[in-house]
Amino acid sequence: MAFNGTWKVDRSENYDKFMEKMGVNLMKRKLAAHDNLKLTITQEGNKFTVKESSTFRNIEVVFELGVTFNYNLADGTELSGTWSLEGNKLIGKFKRIDNGNELNTVREIIGDELVQTYVYEGVEAKRIFKKD
Repeated sequence: MAFNGTWKVDRSENYDKFMEKMGVNLMKRKLAAHDNLKLTITQEGNKFTVKESSTFRNIEVVFELGVTFNYNLADGTELSGTWSLEGNKLIGKFKRIDNGNELNTVREIIGDELVQTYVYEGVEAKRIFKKD
């Protein structure tokens, strides 16, 4: 239940390079750098509800640990994959629908921050959130 709460993006590391590797064009990358992303996470057993609120969109994603689901990134990239809980980390293993390439994500609480790490084609980026 440590993930429960509302988290607002505070800073990013290597996010532009990550988005570039994902094929996001320059204009969208510049806008995404200032998206003011806010995540509201609620966990009930193995079920998670994540409300994403940003400059670009407001969506609600509901998933159950270990159950495959589809998800669209803000730029429209379609993914399919699962989340699992390993210790105190949420591990996301996704594949792009368009090219089959893997996108892996880890969400973990470090101190008073939610750190979300992305890895795609060898490029790693982090987005660090503070509790709102």
